[in-house]
Amino acid sequence: MALFTEMYGIPLTVYLLGSWLGTRFPLLRNTHAGGHVWNDLIGWTGDPHLSPFHLASYLAIGGGFWVIAAGWRHLHEAAQTGRLATTGPYAVVRHPQYDGFLLVMIGFLLQWPTIPTLIMFPVLAYVYARLARTEERDVARRFGHLWDEYARGTPAFIPNVVTIRQHRTRV
Repeated sequence: MALFTEMYGIPLTVYLLGSWLGTRFPLLRNTHAGGHVWNDLIGWTGDPHLSPFHLASYLAIGGGFWVIAAGWRHLHEAAQTGRLATTGPYAVVRHPQYDGFLLVMIGFLLQWPTIPTLIMFPVLAYVYARLARTEERDVARRFGHLWDEYARGTPAFIPNVVTIRQHRTRV
């Protein structure tokens, strides 16, 4: 996650490649407004912080943090009472916390894609998926048939229409 924490200012990729690519892509220059590669690719000439990519990144980052916070509350309540977390976001997917982290990382990729973030995103996605499977084995041992029933009806990461409808009817 540390590689996704961007410094306030010029990302590493712009610093390293700005002088070389700055003449070909005018927005890719060594300034704070430079480095918004997606904007250059679509020809956006306005304020890069108001581009469709930046606006989408605000939604992804904000949504990711909201999912993490909402999931944490339900997970904490379940842990305090010794039960399986199956409410709130956990009623829609088994791993909302990891979904939230992935949304935040996607938001950073939409804002300022850098070489390290482009390389690390699939690595971190793989690590989270692997960690989720390890956690699932531990939870299955602890909760047995309750886990099996929950896992059968709830997707791991990507919500589907059925689980969303079921969650809405229960709320």
